[in-house]
Amino acid sequence: MEPPFDFTWHIRRLCEDIVGRLPELAHIDMSRVAVTFCQTRKAVLHGMFASLTPLRFAGGAATTVRRGRPHQIECVCDTEGREMLYILSFYLPRFQNLDLREKLITVLHELWHVSPDFSGDIRRHNGRYHAHTHSQAEYDEEMGRLADRWLAQSPPEDVWRFLRDNFRQLATRHRGIVGMKIRRPRILPVG
Repeated sequence: MEPPFDFTWHIRRLCEDIVGRLPELAHIDMSRVAVTFCQTRKAVLHGMFASLTPLRFAGGAATTVRRGRPHQIECVCDTEGREMLYILSFYLPRFQNLDLREKLITVLHELWHVSPDFSGDIRRHNGRYHAHTHSQAEYDEEMGRLADRWLAQSPPEDVWRFLRDNFRQLATRHRGIVGMKIRRPRILPVG
């Protein structure tokens, strides 16, 4: 029997391959992105599958003013003390129970949110719907095209093979699923 499956290690490796192959995502430095998983209460196929948490405010600002006082986001660092700019979270088992294409679209959807200047802020679109443009369906359609382009480059199967399995299959093949969990940082007054 294989050892427990380190989900966050594998999904990080997948993301590194994706940003290394797609020029539109070449600005992302995965060494400054904390990758984590969150456990969902139910294995239903609705709700959140993944999320990207920016660790800076608009324009990459380290602080913002709330109720007349400066505030900042709690610092998140890796084991070497390097400050992270984003937290990329996947919700299990929900994410792993999507089909392969939907999993890739979800990964790309979250990576696309990373600001093109990699400032710790999100990519902002014009208008009222600054996170997803006016149509999330069109947004996800574009992510599907990126997924197809990535797959057409024949990435090593060992990088993405785990996406073929649903949660139960993956957990059964290995002696469970493990990975990094990070608490969502709070926004605190400065000083």
